[in-house]
Amino acid sequence: MVAYPGADNPPFRMSMLIYDRRYRSLTLQAVVFILVMLMASWLINNTLHNLSAMGKTLSFDFLFRRAGYDIPQQLIPYTSDDTHLRATMVGLLNTLLVSILGCIAATVLGVTVGVLRLSSNWLIARLMTIYVEIFRNIPLLLWILVILAIFTEVLPPPNAYRGDNPAAHMMLFDTIAPTNRYTAIPSIGMTNPPGVIALGREGISWAVVAFAVVIVAAWFGRRMLNARAQRIQDATGLRPTTWWINLAMFVLPVLALSWYYGLHLNRPVLKGFNFAGGITLDNSFVVLWLALTLYTGAFIAEIVRAGILAVSKGQSEAASALGLRPQRTMSLVILPQALRVIVPPLISQYLNLTKNSSLAIAVGYMDLRGTLGGTTLNQTGREMECMVLMMGIYLLLSLIISGGMNVFNSSVKLKER
Repeated sequence: MVAYPGADNPPFRMSMLIYDRRYRSLTLQAVVFILVMLMASWLINNTLHNLSAMGKTLSFDFLFRRAGYDIPQQLIPYTSDDTHLRATMVGLLNTLLVSILGCIAATVLGVTVGVLRLSSNWLIARLMTIYVEIFRNIPLLLWILVILAIFTEVLPPPNAYRGDNPAAHMMLFDTIAPTNRYTAIPSIGMTNPPGVIALGREGISWAVVAFAVVIVAAWFGRRMLNARAQRIQDATGLRPTTWWINLAMFVLPVLALSWYYGLHLNRPVLKGFNFAGGITLDNSFVVLWLALTLYTGAFIAEIVRAGILAVSKGQSEAASALGLRPQRTMSLVILPQALRVIVPPLISQYLNLTKNSSLAIAVGYMDLRGTLGGTTLNQTGREMECMVLMMGIYLLLSLIISGGMNVFNSSVKLKER
């Protein structure tokens, strides 16, 4: 065989950027990158030119001016004398609150409905199918308006709970009072409050820190205990019983702290024309949370059903052959394997729920859209800056949700050897 020198590494020529597959992909990437940068540069220059023609400049100093408007729902102290930046933070926290609670409730509802859709009980399976088909085929905005109308027209006013023979009765052992203006729920009180860690105008109770510490410690203790049980099982073939120790590590410290601080429920009590002694949730928040939960739960139910059906029937048959009951088979065999199929599309539903929370403006809930993209935008006239900030915040929230769920997806995916 004759070897030709330089055949493997021919000298570089400009034509190789197009005809040589080793360089062609790099050339295409460079061309696309340059085109994208040119397009972005054109958009930015065109935007700045148009703003200049209208006598405007791109500036974010409005964030540090006085807001001048009130926000009914707030998780941190806020007054109308605060800045637009703090108003934006209040709206962002309201968005996070309804999004987090909506994701949790929609997941619980979706998993339950998805499992029940596969039930052998004909009536239950059909009822779950009706729920899924109704809620996922009607726009979310319509559901928000329908639920708002139900809360406004059907629920009684607060004074209907007054008297010896009231027209309305509280729910769940007289702890929750839904009205046509707000929903009164109990709050958690402490007989022996430990004090507060001052963080500017905000504060964190030492009790919250104590509960967080014991829960984190119990979580690490559970991991260590399960690792020890796994080592014993690998060595002897027998796994020691650890469930009661795991339960005790979480429950006993929490009960001890609850007794020490004297935790108790402050039930709402009707005083005059309104309830006092608990927490009053504005119906705009309750309506939005309920609509997001019911709407997203229908999509999650279909994802869960598809994930379960993706698991081979041989898995459930093998579990039945080992004597496992259907409920234990579902929780220990089917669902853990179905998670590998469920989690990726579940990420999209969490992202959709977070972005759909911007429909809060339909019910007057002051979230990020209602503060930064609503009142602040109208007062300051900085529509470009407000839109850029709002888009960036929603993008950051979506990336955080995707990153966290991708980490969880990596932990449950099939480990190949």
